[in-house]
Amino acid sequence: MAIAKRSRIELATQRFEYAPAPESTDHVKIEKRYDLFIGGRMVKAHSQKRFPTINPSNEEKLSEVVEADEVDVDRAVKAASKAFDSWSRIGPSRRARYLFRISRILQERARELAVVETMDGGKPIKESRDVDIPLSAAHFFYYAGWADKLEWAFPNVKPRPIGVAGQVIPWNFPLLMLAWKIAPALAAGNTVVLKPAETTPLSALLFADICMQAELPDGVVNILTGAGKTGSLVVSHPAVRKVAFTGSTEVGKLIQRSLAGTGKRLTLELGGKAANIVFEDAPLDAAVEGIVNGIYFNQGHVCCAGSRLLVQESIFEPLLEKLKIRLGTLRLGDPLDKNTDIGAINSKAQLEKIAGLVESGVEEGAELYQPECKLPERGYWFPPTLFTNVSQSYRIAREEIFGPVLSVLTFRTPDEAVEKANNTPYGLSAGVWTDKGSRILWMAERMRAGVVWANTFNRFDPTSPFGGYKESGYGREGGLHGLLPYLELN
Repeated sequence: MAIAKRSRIELATQRFEYAPAPESTDHVKIEKRYDLFIGGRMVKAHSQKRFPTINPSNEEKLSEVVEADEVDVDRAVKAASKAFDSWSRIGPSRRARYLFRISRILQERARELAVVETMDGGKPIKESRDVDIPLSAAHFFYYAGWADKLEWAFPNVKPRPIGVAGQVIPWNFPLLMLAWKIAPALAAGNTVVLKPAETTPLSALLFADICMQAELPDGVVNILTGAGKTGSLVVSHPAVRKVAFTGSTEVGKLIQRSLAGTGKRLTLELGGKAANIVFEDAPLDAAVEGIVNGIYFNQGHVCCAGSRLLVQESIFEPLLEKLKIRLGTLRLGDPLDKNTDIGAINSKAQLEKIAGLVESGVEEGAELYQPECKLPERGYWFPPTLFTNVSQSYRIAREEIFGPVLSVLTFRTPDEAVEKANNTPYGLSAGVWTDKGSRILWMAERMRAGVVWANTFNRFDPTSPFGGYKESGYGREGGLHGLLPYLELN
């Protein structure tokens, strides 16, 4: 028996060498400079300020984009307001056709979009290829189906579009977050002014080209690049009637305060500190894969990442052993290589934040573990990391790190697991691993989280609503619920 166990461990820890398998970039053309997408075409900006967008894996400049100013924002909102008059009145089935067309073009240009998403954001190409782009297309396809069924979706009322939607999206899933916001807005008959994150603007600018290719009516979608100031101008413009923001809790609070009393609709999808809870009867090998997917997917740049692992005491040691072995098999390196599991951290600023929080964990007394991992000489990189001997009072257990860092805690009873899982100002997601269906339902009823996954993690579908409680925001995106913020129901 001891020999068999040793053989299994040796097999699990065996390192396999993979020949480089880089994705080709020959089919991708990134312009040296981009302007703004206003009124159905790329137009020269009023602002004279530009800034570079950087490939985080090698620190090379990919392009230059505009930092849109107040005049640019006003032009975009006026274009959206003008387009709203006709877009909100056209037949719903015609709106659906445009959304179906966009979905099809996203699929046709999937390789190009996946490469740009990886170059601009640092995530592994297999994630861009297999998750981001297919889900983006699926959201447009899904909401195209709702566009001519709104009166059946909301019976006994008259659903009407609100007007111009101002949307600000983050850098961790640039194209997917764009799809989450634009697709339901257009299906409901609204028009859009969208600002992508300053570090990942390229896929949104490619989407502008897709809008032109789909012959979307002028001004229905407008895309402005810029930093926080540009986003603030979009949010505060008096003609914007609906605001959707995904990003940090701190910025979300600022937006909420600034919009108080304005009558504008607001949905916020903010930070998270999700608990991934493993009971003693869980299938450990499957749980380990779920843990890895929950925190190391997209380098931990996921608002619903399972960054707190709660393990029942009786299985702590065997689970930790399996988890450390699995971490040693993760491949960190060139995001364009199809073998890569962990890509580059999105920016230098984010890398510094991650490093600072990890340092605080060591200083407070947690035990650090990182597998042997050679980091590339250029670019922004951080190895997969886990902490044991973590107290709930430590910063690494309380604050959102937004990086590949896992804090491991233990519990004895289901009641203690619920108490520890809910002991956070956030409430976006959670995961439960157990062989008992009754326990899953018992836990889900008591978790203060918008999404509770059972024996899986980070599983998304356009038909399923997503959103949080407490400081993780409010409102839902996805599913029928995702249409509600964009409709007046009279």
